[in-house]
Amino acid sequence: MSASTLSRRDLMKWGVAATLGAPLPHAFAQSVLPKGPITLVVPFSAGGATDVVSRLVAQKLSERIAHSVVVENAAGGGGAIGAAKVAKAAADGSVLLMGTVATHAINPLSTPPSPYDAQRDFAPISLIATVPNVLLVSASVKAQNVQELIAQLKAQPGKFSYGSSGVGTPPHLSGELFKSMAGVDIGHVPYKGGGPAMTDLVGGHIPILFDVLTGAASHIRAGSARALAVTTSKRSPSFPDVPTLAEAGLPGYETYTWNAVFGPAKLQRPLVELLSRELQAVVAMPDVQAKLKDLSAVPVGSTPEVLDALVKSELGKWGAVIKSIGGLKRE
Repeated sequence: MSASTLSRRDLMKWGVAATLGAPLPHAFAQSVLPKGPITLVVPFSAGGATDVVSRLVAQKLSERIAHSVVVENAAGGGGAIGAAKVAKAAADGSVLLMGTVATHAINPLSTPPSPYDAQRDFAPISLIATVPNVLLVSASVKAQNVQELIAQLKAQPGKFSYGSSGVGTPPHLSGELFKSMAGVDIGHVPYKGGGPAMTDLVGGHIPILFDVLTGAASHIRAGSARALAVTTSKRSPSFPDVPTLAEAGLPGYETYTWNAVFGPAKLQRPLVELLSRELQAVVAMPDVQAKLKDLSAVPVGSTPEVLDALVKSELGKWGAVIKSIGGLKRE
């Protein structure tokens, strides 16, 4: 039996094991999956949050399906190089992508556009986790909450700037959405990564920073950066006392970064369903949940349909934001 001939009935025959959380029988898994190892492409450098999540998922998935899953970093172009590699790969399950909001919602809307179509060139498999962005201020900022910050920004238009990890990153666009919804005149200072931006915030060189919560968490806990709000619709379990921007006076505001697994567009549907079910089981593991929460990520695990809907929604949302700032040139 090959992946191309696997039917839904075949999947149902073996689906009970995965539904109950047990690894799939070895013979079945090996008959469906590619002959060689599965390569999970991470479109960013080693050591970052996406890389850490990917290596955790790869290890656990490999254990469940009794099949080698290796991680390959293919950084560059804000994630576009790695994503394009998977888009052009053979649709046999041998190459998968750990995609993000950058690869599937921001790069496709940038100039020049990414060398792939975020919807047509990929098969959505499963959303792994979401991570809030966070609005931070330095010790020099007197505002104690978002409403006070907005009032201060409106009272002194053009005086303040916010930092981000770079042009076109989720924190940058989160800042632009804040600027638009709050109706404030505030400049943008792009950095080459979240680390340098955080250093300048802590040092008092910039007053405001939008950052990914994963990178900001240690500074918030240490008190060297003050969190006014997270950008998700619900509070972060890691920082339950920090309100959301929607709660703090910008109803409807919601942004976050995310990690999700995709395959090439023509990946056989039965194989997509198999991988999705196994990835959902991986995310449900207590040790995986604990590790993701340590990273200030929110474990999800989803069906392909949920991930597909997310990509469509994100393209619409970020398209409007990018249009409002006159377009976005990809570095």
